Order: sequence, then C-alpha cells, then structure tokens
Amino acid sequence: MTQLPAIEAERASPLAEPLAVARRRSALAEHWQAFWAAVQFLTSVRVPARFLATTDDEGARLRLATIYFPLVGSLVGLTTSTIVWLTSHVWPVWLAVLFGLAAEAVLTGALHEDALADCCDALGGGWTRADVLRILDDSRLGSYGVLGLIVAFLLRAGAIASLDADLLLPAVVASATLGRWAMVLAMAWLAPVPERPSLAQQVGRQTFRVHVLRGALMALTGSIPLAILLPARFALSIALILAGTAWFLSYLRRRLGGITGDAVGAVCYVSQIVVLLCASLLWLGR
Repeated sequence: MTQLPAIEAERASPLAEPLAVARRRSALAEHWQAFWAAVQFLTSVRVPARFLATTDDEGARLRLATIYFPLVGSLVGLTTSTIVWLTSHVWPVWLAVLFGLAAEAVLTGALHEDALADCCDALGGGWTRADVLRILDDSRLGSYGVLGLIVAFLLRAGAIASLDADLLLPAVVASATLGRWAMVLAMAWLAPVPERPSLAQQVGRQTFRVHVLRGALMALTGSIPLAILLPARFALSIALILAGTAWFLSYLRRRLGGITGDAVGAVCYVSQIVVLLCASLLWLGR
C-alpha cells in the first residue's frame, strides 16, 4: 500500500508517457534483435552486427531468440519448398527435391544433419556415458552416423517427393516450423549435460517453459495452412512429435543425465521427418 502514492505520482508525471513510449521501443528493439539472433544461430546467414544486441553472454542474447526459432524455421521451409517447386518445372520431382534439400543444407550450414549424424554415432556406438560423450566430441563420422544420416535424408526426400503439388509448400513449411519448435520444447524440458558447456546448452539454460508456449504461437504462422488442408494428419504429427520427444528426452536423462546440443538438433530433424511422413500418408484422408 505504501507504494501506491509513488506509482500514482509516476503516472501523473509529465515524463510518464515518454517513458512508456521508450519502454515500448526498447521492447520492440529487443524482439528485433532476438529475431536476428535466431537467424544467426539457425542459419549460415551473416547478420549485420547492428541488428544484434551487444553482449558478452551469448546465452542471454539467445534467451529471447528461442521464441523466434519456429519463425526462422518457416522461412527456411519456405525457401526449400520454393526451390523444389521452381526446379520441378525443369527436372523430375525427385531431382527437384534434391536441389531443394541441398540448398537448405547450404542455408542452414547442415546444422541439423550434422547433429543427427553425431547423435547416431554416439548413441549407437557408445556403451557407457563416458563413451557417448567422447564420441560426441569426435568430429569424425562413423558408420552409425553415416547410415543414420542417409536413412533420415532419404525418408525426408522421399516424403517430399510423394506429396501432391498443392501440399508441397504447406507440408515443407510446417515441418521446418514444427522441427524448430521441437528444439525449444526439448531445451525447456531437459537440462543440459553439466560438464559439456556449449552455445546450444547456454540457450537451454536460458529457455523457460513459457518460451515453448510463445514459440508455439509463433509456429502457428507456418503450420496453419497444413492444419487446414490436412487436419487429421497434422494432429497425428503433433501427437507423434510430443510422444517421440518425450521418449527421447527420457532416454537421454537415463543415459546421459541431460541433453546435448547435438540431441537438440536431432530432435529438429526427426520432427521434420515425422510431419512429412504424416502429410504423405496414403490411408488417412484429408
């Protein structure tokens, strides 16, 4: 109660309105910088320094940026699907899909493909927790990683190639959007492995569950078209992403005691495959 007079006095002050405007501008600037931080983190696009906040704490910079991961995913998916659509007018569909996925790998720096391969190597070839962490630190690619990446890439490419023309853009965009949202979900759900500090895990430490909800709202932009066209398949893909992510994180908790940056990237890639496989189902009607 003793603070009420001070609050009323601040509201009555001639500076109250300018201060409110300044705060709104500051909040907009923070979100603008957060969006570009998400672009920088998830793609190989060179973001001008003036678009980013000046800070020595990369984790703090990316704390708010996690909200915009799904939006960046939508833009990546839009790029991929557009290239596939354009090149399909010149080459067969399967070749157009390869062009689109190759362009996406360049755009993202093959971030998620590398993470998936590393995860397959470590979890497939490591018998103990120490073995898994050691293999994750090894930049070389083993047989599990090669096989896992080939199978995942073929599943994704095959699912895209099997889509009807009117579903290409909605399905690819939704898969890229929900894959990046699943990253935020994983980081908020499970704490990182403590002895393996990395940029992705710094983001995880700063990610709160409320960001999952805000990210979900952001993901609506890229997901609504597919949800309208294929409501049953879309619902199935969401259910599978949630169930699969929960199982995988439970497995990581038992095996490693936390999540790693590579595991976060693997969640993204597998979630994309799930959405595309559901969208290309033959037995579930629209």
